Amino acid sequence: MANTNSQPTFAEAMENQATINIGIIGHVAHGKSALVRCLTGINTIRFKQERERNITMKIGYANAKLYKCNNALCPRPKCFKAYSSHTTGTVICDRPTCGGQMQLVRHVSFVDCPGHDVLMQNMLNGAAVMDAAILLVAANEACPQPQTAENLAAVETMNLQHIVVVQNKCDLVSKDQATMSFNQIKQFTNGTSAQESTVVPISAEMKVNVDAVVEQLCQQIPMPVRDYASDPRMVVIRSFDINRPGDTLKLSGKGASGLKGGVAGGSITRGVLRVNDVVEIRPGLVTRDSNNHIRVRPLRTRVESLGSESTQLKFAVPGGLIGVGTLLDPFLCRQDKLVGNVLGKPDSMPKVFIELTIHFTLLRRLLGIAGNDSVKETQYEQYMQDNFGDSSRLTKVSKFKKHDVLQINVGACTGLATVVGVKDDLAKLKLERPVCADIGESIALSRKFNGSFRLIGWAKIVKGKALMLD
Repeated sequence: MANTNSQPTFAEAMENQATINIGIIGHVAHGKSALVRCLTGINTIRFKQERERNITMKIGYANAKLYKCNNALCPRPKCFKAYSSHTTGTVICDRPTCGGQMQLVRHVSFVDCPGHDVLMQNMLNGAAVMDAAILLVAANEACPQPQTAENLAAVETMNLQHIVVVQNKCDLVSKDQATMSFNQIKQFTNGTSAQESTVVPISAEMKVNVDAVVEQLCQQIPMPVRDYASDPRMVVIRSFDINRPGDTLKLSGKGASGLKGGVAGGSITRGVLRVNDVVEIRPGLVTRDSNNHIRVRPLRTRVESLGSESTQLKFAVPGGLIGVGTLLDPFLCRQDKLVGNVLGKPDSMPKVFIELTIHFTLLRRLLGIAGNDSVKETQYEQYMQDNFGDSSRLTKVSKFKKHDVLQINVGACTGLATVVGVKDDLAKLKLERPVCADIGESIALSRKFNGSFRLIGWAKIVKGKALMLD
């Protein structure tokens, strides 16, 4: 672009990077990663432990471009198709005798969230950057399964309004079983954000009816309204060191080469981030002094590079998952050390809090959300009654008491908090780990049950005690 300070056009941005984040949620082993692989061609199960157990443990992500044929005679849903995010130029419809050209409708980052109950905090971190979600339900199991209900409750906690429901593994059941599963899904989603969604039956492994999923993503999920004018801000959900063992810093007359700075990965929530921008990362370095007082030192650095998968960018806009190359010591970024931080322009960042006062709402039971606009706990109770003859196995969520220990998710930051005061539906929390957050921001609340933290409610930040920054 001739003027580096001009605002990019939406079409220009969408061609080069994903502009919307769509989460894939649901119970463990229902086929979330298989659907992402089917849509993008990328396997999000990458780590050794994940491959050994064949489940997602860390947040996986992959991009795809969603196209629609411009030939009005091309029948739906065959006129919709997902291609690799590296696809460029003119794409011809592959339906025989059509001859139409495919037009880019969406460029999507899919956020593949873990479905196992002990990995709930990772799922909540992923929910922090979602604009919409696909709720995946396996047709060969009763609905709802525990994490089906809990995951839907979690995304509703984060105020996600657009949810597409997909019924997977239809190739493993009879027509009657598929119909029974469909009816269970419709009953379960009644009264939730997903109640108006069409239930799309598919087989991700056999790649059957996936074009219908693409159609729903293009037509039922609107593009979020983005703020391009404000100072840039990004939620960090991954960070890593891209150097290989043995890499060294090389100095020459042209400057330094060899070792690269650490990389922060996440989603821009507002503004436009450009190469060479000076940015600040908060909270940054968190230490304790000789008196055991917490000290916070934000990190300042320059944006060395911007990337969307393997595509190098000159600028990045809200939506989609972006890798930000920095000049930071790689040690500060390795093994997700920056997860939960917020990156943005210096002097425009939220405060860093060590105590929060929250306005909270608790679930009545461990799974589901009470109320007409939320996940109905009676659905899971009915499932327990039908299958076990007893819904009393559901654990009731008790009220907060002083000294209760909770796990909170503020954006992508997960940490422990101790309740130091409760009055009506207000609670004061002392945090084990400082967080960078805005007043009014939504947070998720979890409590430990049977050795793992489970979602028990949500809250909004009313005020907080801010730390002085070094």
